[in-house]
Amino acid sequence: MQLSHNEEDNFSLSRFESMLKTNDVLFFDSNEFENIINHYLENGKFSLAKKAVKMGLAQHPTSVNLRLFKVEILVFEDKLDLADGILNELKELETSNEEIYIQKAQIYSKRDMHAEAITMLQAALEITMEDAEIFSLIGMEYLFLEDFENAKYSFMKCLEADEEDYSALYNIMYCFDFLEQKVEAIDYLNLYLNKNPYCEVAWHQVGKQYFDLKQYTKALAAFDFAIISDDRFVGAYLEKGKVLEKLKRYNEAIENYNITLELEDPTSFAYLRIGKCFEKLGCDDLALKNYKQSVHEDPLLDKGWIAITDFYIKKLNFQKALYYINKAINIDEENVLYWKRYAKINSRLNFFEEAEQGYKKSLELGNYELETWIRRCDILIGLGEYETAINSMLQALEFYPTTAEIEYRLAGLFFCTNKGEKGYFHLNNALKIDSEYYIIIEELFPNIFDRKSVKQIINSFVKLS
Repeated sequence: MQLSHNEEDNFSLSRFESMLKTNDVLFFDSNEFENIINHYLENGKFSLAKKAVKMGLAQHPTSVNLRLFKVEILVFEDKLDLADGILNELKELETSNEEIYIQKAQIYSKRDMHAEAITMLQAALEITMEDAEIFSLIGMEYLFLEDFENAKYSFMKCLEADEEDYSALYNIMYCFDFLEQKVEAIDYLNLYLNKNPYCEVAWHQVGKQYFDLKQYTKALAAFDFAIISDDRFVGAYLEKGKVLEKLKRYNEAIENYNITLELEDPTSFAYLRIGKCFEKLGCDDLALKNYKQSVHEDPLLDKGWIAITDFYIKKLNFQKALYYINKAINIDEENVLYWKRYAKINSRLNFFEEAEQGYKKSLELGNYELETWIRRCDILIGLGEYETAINSMLQALEFYPTTAEIEYRLAGLFFCTNKGEKGYFHLNNALKIDSEYYIIIEELFPNIFDRKSVKQIINSFVKLS
């Protein structure tokens, strides 16, 4: 009885693994070893692939393909000099073996010598029968060089060679997006769709381009075509839902998001969008139910927690808002969006020490917006923490060196801490930047504003009534 190709491969694998268990030495021809190694590499069983290469070369020391597998493993292990040495030997033996050039390119790429890698791959192109793979590798090297035009061209050549290589299509769209060539992307996709009219991936990409251009009616039509091409294409339903939201057709958007929940495992994103639609429709109970389902599906989805928190903020229910933002912080205390809301909510509840800690944490996490510095400073002033406020404003000045809001606050703070010379210095700076903002001194430091010397300086810039 003759075995099929797959049966032969499975038989070889079984024999090989049996040999490893028993320590018997069995003979395999070089093709069997190649199939065994390839199987292990494709399935991520690297150590078994390595053993198979070693045994294969012990039985077939002159096999070029087995030596190339050894090179592949050496490259993976970053033993580039050893790999390169073997390739140089092989190149002398077989100048027309494309895999030698591909592996050479891999080594150059690992050494960040991407231009040299491209040269090797172009040499491989001249002798290969598989253009698509080589063009894809060239495209990736151009991406490393941030040469998006040539990368785009290479992936296009790849797609010409294999029209169903959707990874190449995605890479082409990535290049178009990076180059901000929305219209050109649509033109290219339309040419592709003329040859492949039922390609759901291409229709989906057309829709995304129109969505970015805010041409929502055309985007909707494209997503509909994607769904016609594949009525189980979850991505198209999600994108269609987003378009319908933009068109304020919230009930239809909900329908599309619900379809995604039926087709695949529920996603937190779909529940979040459904919640947003219900909130727009004024169905608060259903909105809240879906927001909670969103964070149940994925507790790390910050947009879900923020949606719940903002929902209660809009209702002026700050206690509930604080409860949920605290839950969010307990899950991810490094999320700056949570701390900003924590600070604002506590501020509205007049919990000023907690609010100050929230703004401080936001700054520590890299939120250097002017508003964050200012709000923290004003709370510190209210708490009488003048030295801390000064230090904070001096830090803020490094990010916003000519900002009247900071200079006025520093002026008032230095006067409050009996450092008059610095107070006058910052007051003059502030008035030079924007004399109309002197009201900051009046509101935050009324006692300072009432000083005759301070009023005289302000009067020299703007006439007080």
